[in-house]
Amino acid sequence: MTVLKESGPDPTDALSSVPVAGSRRGVPVVGKLKFCYGPMDCGKSTLALQIDHNHARQGRRGMVLVRHDRSGEPQITSRIGLTRKAIEVGNETDLRLLVREQWAAGRHVDYLIVDEAQFLSPDQVDQLAELADDVQIDVYCFGIATDFRSVLFPGAARLFELADELQPVQVEVLCWCGQTGRFNARVSDGEVLRAGDTVVVADTEQMVVETSSASRSEGEPNTVRYQVLCRRHFRLGDLGPTSAQHGQLRLT
Repeated sequence: MTVLKESGPDPTDALSSVPVAGSRRGVPVVGKLKFCYGPMDCGKSTLALQIDHNHARQGRRGMVLVRHDRSGEPQITSRIGLTRKAIEVGNETDLRLLVREQWAAGRHVDYLIVDEAQFLSPDQVDQLAELADDVQIDVYCFGIATDFRSVLFPGAARLFELADELQPVQVEVLCWCGQTGRFNARVSDGEVLRAGDTVVVADTEQMVVETSSASRSEGEPNTVRYQVLCRRHFRLGDLGPTSAQHGQLRLT
């Protein structure tokens, strides 16, 4: 007579991969860090406000943060007219302390909304990842990936490295030629700029901003705006039929 030895689950059994009831309790619960990115005019701030609205409707409590909003105020502003007050993040702001201050005041925090996240420092992005991992806060970041030179912002680069989810915003922005626009060209006096301060807060509408400490001290602000271009016309510095074609980028 053959005696069958007792053994564990048959690995070929279709049900062998189903976990035992309660076994998932050993898996740590963590929050998520998500980065939604795209060029100017694609609706990032609108999406940020919509997500905040949806979470708040379900009884979740969140904090809305911003770094260098185009309005110059501590708020998130959308080009379609939506506005929400926010907490301005400074160069030295520790985002973990912001959350702890809410806890100390007796307010629970379930999620964070961070607009203009490309302007965060890499250390601040690390702090967001820590909040997601260690205290189960869901973090939603919104911002531009690359600066006016088509180089990744340090904050955006760190988000690409750490985020659990990367989502390009699906609203398509067009170059003047009709092709998909991906590059945020900085324009002054009808010419695409190739050098200057990385952070210059302006909009796709023409406005006056101070571009550097030199311009501030001299009291001569420059007129600067941004225009979204396709790769070809960004390379060529071509702003369209009504603009002179200056500033062609040399690739050699």
